[in-house]
Amino acid sequence: MQSWQPSANLKQLQARQRLYRSIREFFYSRGVLEVETPLLAQAPVADPNITPIGTVNSRWLHTSPEYAMKRMLCAGSGDIYQICKVFRHGEAGRRHNPEFSMLEWYRVGWKLPQLMQEVAELLQLVLAERYPKLSVRYYSYRAALQKYANLDLLSCDDLDIRTLGSQLANADLQLDRDGWLDIIMSHKVEPALPRNCLVFIDRFPDSQAALAKILPDDKGVPWAQRFEVFFNGMELANGYDELLDADIQRKRFARELAGTGRPCDERLLAALEHGLPDCSGVALGLDRLLLHICNLDSISQVLSFDWHRA
Repeated sequence: MQSWQPSANLKQLQARQRLYRSIREFFYSRGVLEVETPLLAQAPVADPNITPIGTVNSRWLHTSPEYAMKRMLCAGSGDIYQICKVFRHGEAGRRHNPEFSMLEWYRVGWKLPQLMQEVAELLQLVLAERYPKLSVRYYSYRAALQKYANLDLLSCDDLDIRTLGSQLANADLQLDRDGWLDIIMSHKVEPALPRNCLVFIDRFPDSQAALAKILPDDKGVPWAQRFEVFFNGMELANGYDELLDADIQRKRFARELAGTGRPCDERLLAALEHGLPDCSGVALGLDRLLLHICNLDSISQVLSFDWHRA
């Protein structure tokens, strides 16, 4: 007989309520508007690392509220945030569930250092009971690879990257340069990051820009202006200095959607042509955050009903 019981117990459900209350009070005190956008969209997010879930009538369950929230920003909303369910095709596991909860917010006129500071302040607030003096460390993507994988991104070649990635994956995989870099990050770098502190990694390879700006450093090397946040070996958040140029965004969409059969979000492109204000945005996984708050090790323990019981 299949279990009808919830996955999470009452203690975890109460912890989620407290977390959401803290988040809303945090943003209310800072004058950030809470918004709501549709779960069903006419076009999915164009990200080669994310597989969306299609529904009837050519609609897609959103993998992020990003596109709709950017349309709000283009319409003059100002600073906004949202707590919502998002959906991504994939296996359910200790850190993953195809349906999960996300906090996403955008700050108009902010650059990444300001946004990273605010992310750290929010995480320090909600994790304070278990980690009252939570420190923060910052690495560039290149520095993290050098320190924890002994790999210099600017001097190594594709063979060096593939060789190390193959050793770590212990499998014969058909991956491109970024695919192997993802293996190295997930298998070598992330597990070695400092424990019990927030770790920010920024300035990613320009080939991993997604919806972020690409800017050169002081030596002229182009880097994607984005960051990821890790805590005890687990990714919690992903942030961007948002791309404003509609033409560049259209070209990225064409490249990322090639061969997928998925539609391009023309409404977002039209909004970008109208004008997206200079802004930075970040998405944070709330279920993973609850694992740390509740000192648990499986995402199903903080979901009211996980994938197998829904």
